[in-house]
Amino acid sequence: MAKLTEYKDMNPRAKAVVDGIAEARGIDPAGINNVWKALARHPDVMERFAAEMKSVMAPGKLDGLTKELIYLAVSVANQCDYCINSHGYMARQKGMSEEMYEEFMAVVLAAQKGNKLASGYRVPIDAAFEEK
Repeated sequence: MAKLTEYKDMNPRAKAVVDGIAEARGIDPAGINNVWKALARHPDVMERFAAEMKSVMAPGKLDGLTKELIYLAVSVANQCDYCINSHGYMARQKGMSEEMYEEFMAVVLAAQKGNKLASGYRVPIDAAFEEK
């Protein structure tokens, strides 16, 4: 299991990352998620991951809930319990209802099954689906 570093014990680089996240979320830095506490021992990785997350989750053509649902779908497919819980929580904060979650899970599971069927049967790609 990863060793967690509490905010008060983080090095200055890790604290700077956590401060930025906490400010953006409007939370106390001491209450930062465990993933950041685990990454605090690896400041290079932490800084790169934080910058990437800030970039991809920023407002854009996709709304925040859609981005959380995509992250959640990948987390379900990859069986990452931590990310399922954290991004499920974030999706609910951004408006996902229980009914939406039920429908979302049906789509994720159908996609997984479809992926396995197409891969297992080695189905050739239709010409119409090829990029031009």
